[in-house]
Amino acid sequence: MATEAMLVFAVFLLTVLFILWRPRGINEAIPPAVGALLLCFFGIVSPADMKYVFGTVTGASITIISTIIMSIVLESMGFFRWVAFRLVAKCRGSGTILYWVVMLLCFCMTLLFNNDGSIVITTPIIIAIVRVLELKPHQKFPYLCSGAIIATASSAPIGVSNLANLIALKIVGVDLVTHTKYMFVPSMIGLSVISILLFIYFRNDIPKHIPTFSRAWKLLCRSNVGTPDHPLSNNKNGFDAMNWPMFRVYMTVIILVRVSLFILSNYGLPFEWAAAFGALVIILLRWYYQGTGPADVLQKTPWHIFVFAFSMYLVVYGLHNTGFTTLLIGLIKGPVSANLFNGIFIMGILLAVMSSLFNNLPSVMLGTLTLTQMGLEQQYLQLVYLANIIGSDIGSLILPSGTLASLIWMFMLRMNKIQVTWSQYIGVTLLVIPIALLVSLLSLYGWILYLA
Repeated sequence: MATEAMLVFAVFLLTVLFILWRPRGINEAIPPAVGALLLCFFGIVSPADMKYVFGTVTGASITIISTIIMSIVLESMGFFRWVAFRLVAKCRGSGTILYWVVMLLCFCMTLLFNNDGSIVITTPIIIAIVRVLELKPHQKFPYLCSGAIIATASSAPIGVSNLANLIALKIVGVDLVTHTKYMFVPSMIGLSVISILLFIYFRNDIPKHIPTFSRAWKLLCRSNVGTPDHPLSNNKNGFDAMNWPMFRVYMTVIILVRVSLFILSNYGLPFEWAAAFGALVIILLRWYYQGTGPADVLQKTPWHIFVFAFSMYLVVYGLHNTGFTTLLIGLIKGPVSANLFNGIFIMGILLAVMSSLFNNLPSVMLGTLTLTQMGLEQQYLQLVYLANIIGSDIGSLILPSGTLASLIWMFMLRMNKIQVTWSQYIGVTLLVIPIALLVSLLSLYGWILYLA
């Protein structure tokens, strides 16, 4: 058993290392897939385990992929290009207003889609804006860094905005309505603290004045960002590219799907098929009315998300099978079960540390499996589990390795030749995230007592 434990731990560490390193730009799904195959080959993960994991991650993966498909359709019709122009137009030459508008955009995109999709959508928009406005490097960083942090942390208020949340919700038996009831207020308090602290940190770097919309358009016309694939290109004035009748139809479908997820979850029904149906409807509507087939959607959709989630969970389950969760239980069961205050702060801080070091997806899985093996009363278990979500969604932001969304953000910056080092990022998050984490956990404890 000791040999198996050492093998699984080595596979786990190598898997996380290669996900973060990504030599030669390999897809992030490959390291966990290789690790999972090794554990299955050595019999550490059984066919029964694979069946259980498949049933656990399938619904969450379908939901996340479906929402990303919806965002790809909106992108294809110029919605995000239009958003970028409107952001500049509404700010009336104020860099401070632009900063808060960008934060609001990132928050809304995560709530409407999910954190990974929000990063994919908002990062090109923010890059386009800061380049069009010809901001200096130290002036670009506040918009780019704060936008990424807010987009990622905004997955905490509602469970459907994060793959890890969706998987863990199913394990502990919490529906989306209950999750939102207990998490929305504490998470919003945490997000408010993050936003205020980020603004205080960056206040001297945020430009007081930026070019107005008309000036920004002139800059765009002579800038090097006006390429055919750029979010601000292919448009004479930034407003006439939108097909408004179809946009309204798409948004109606997206909103109905979002609402249906909560309704179905409240009745214990599988909500992932509502998300898949909505994505299919939007694809077919675009194909029928606009003559654009699904080829671009099939090409841009990150189908590897399912492979990543399934394989990563198998690796984590291998740790569970060889006694890692038993070890954790022995260390923390006493104080966690003592009272709700202890349970919330111990699990929240533990998940924050684990998520920052090992990525939040495997960490929240380990934390959730650990909780479910403690023999806690079901309602108490579900309440303490909420601290896991705060730790994995907010606490994980201390290091760029903490979330897949942060890794995607760093990769997109490199692709656009924008230099942001880990030390720059950590210099911000070390001063912001621990405070926000503690405030969020304290708010969760107070909110639970208020609702009791």
